[in-house]
Amino acid sequence: MSSAIKSLIDTGTKLYLDSVEPSEVDANLAYGAVGATSNPAIISSIVADGQLDGEIESMLADGKTDDEIAWALTDQLVTRAEKKFADIHEKTKGNAGWVSFELDPLLEDPSLNLKEDDVVAQYIALGKQWAAGHTNRMIKVPATSAGLRALEPLAAAGVTLNVTLIFTDDQYRIAREAIWRGAENHVPPEKFKSVYSIFISRIDVYTSKEVELSDAAQGMVGIVNAKRVWKENNAFWADKNLPLQQELIFASTGTKDPKDPPWKYVQALAGSDIQTNPPETNASIADSDLTFTRTVDQLPSDEVLAEIDAKVDPMRLHQYLMAEGVDKFVKPQRALLALIAKKRSELSPAT
Repeated sequence: MSSAIKSLIDTGTKLYLDSVEPSEVDANLAYGAVGATSNPAIISSIVADGQLDGEIESMLADGKTDDEIAWALTDQLVTRAEKKFADIHEKTKGNAGWVSFELDPLLEDPSLNLKEDDVVAQYIALGKQWAAGHTNRMIKVPATSAGLRALEPLAAAGVTLNVTLIFTDDQYRIAREAIWRGAENHVPPEKFKSVYSIFISRIDVYTSKEVELSDAAQGMVGIVNAKRVWKENNAFWADKNLPLQQELIFASTGTKDPKDPPWKYVQALAGSDIQTNPPETNASIADSDLTFTRTVDQLPSDEVLAEIDAKVDPMRLHQYLMAEGVDKFVKPQRALLALIAKKRSELSPAT
């Protein structure tokens, strides 16, 4: 294990990988990663490089549709990653070793004009379907209106949840309350685990374009937002006496500004909960000579906080980033389906 990553883990951070590509999983296990996550863009990159051509040919021979192939490949890749993290899951009694499986993003596609009640029902059905038979799989549900409504029944059914696309404290709060209502008195305490993926860098991209801030405050809004939600999350669960930690996932930790070091957000949020980092971010840290210290509980000056609170409109930020987030949620699934359609024309069905 690299000394830099060891120092990060020693602060209390659980390192997760934002990929289920098999070689990346192996490399990050060696780094000390204790979990992973998946999404359609990750699956697409694996499909595109030809790693799964044999499996696709077999599925073509079985007469599967493009959609069926996409989900079969996703299930297969996530299952493989789950097996690699299974020992960690067992040793930590379920506190780590999870791999997240994202439900169908097309349920949020505005062009399909789906009724919200139907989307909620689909999230519940798909969540139960894809969780069945898996001991260390988290079901990833977006913090959209329909996704949030699906959380309570899913939690009550014993589905372990990762709520994604969280940008603001109101989304987090609704998600947390729904999951706790569902789990309390329905799920054995030793089996209850939930995580809340709060996105970081996309907020700073937004403020750089939409909000005039001082040099001291610009690029800090995502970090401040995450730290405040982290503090609230700790306070909420403190008196619940649960064996497992109910954690934030610090997501979207890859830097977008080329002037920033690749570990900007990792360094700023070191010390607790989960960081799900892109492979290149973890590799950059591993190759560095950094020594990480606990920073997750340290906020910038009162002047910077006052400026952020005065100039950043949380409602506008929420609306902007959710519209963008849903678009970025849907498009990769469309791209994956298009890629499989292309593979269909290139590959011969296996016989």
